[in-house]
Amino acid sequence: MRLSDVDQAKKRIRMDFEVPEMFANPTGAVQGGFIAAMLDEAMSTCCIIASNVTMTAPTLEMKISYLRRLMPGPASVEARILKWGRSAAFMEADCYDADNRIVARGTATAIPMAFKRLS
Repeated sequence: MRLSDVDQAKKRIRMDFEVPEMFANPTGAVQGGFIAAMLDEAMSTCCIIASNVTMTAPTLEMKISYLRRLMPGPASVEARILKWGRSAAFMEADCYDADNRIVARGTATAIPMAFKRLS
């Protein structure tokens, strides 16, 4: 994964992913759990960046709507924070395929807390 665009003021980021063949199911499409992981990672990273690396927001719940198949190869996720409160953060993210077609949309609720690197 690679952070490809950041707009800290708008609380929005874009991450690029290279999805390996090993993430494909027997039909050749990327298994939905890996798409969910990409969406979750982008939303979490968005929280860290928006807070200037002072806060993180572990996911409390997440919902994914799958709109079309994603094949192994390049993909990207745009994540944004909809609302950041004291006890909850609300986020959404869209996953795109190599042709920039939307593949999935995720929404999540998270709990903001001080950023602490785990050892």
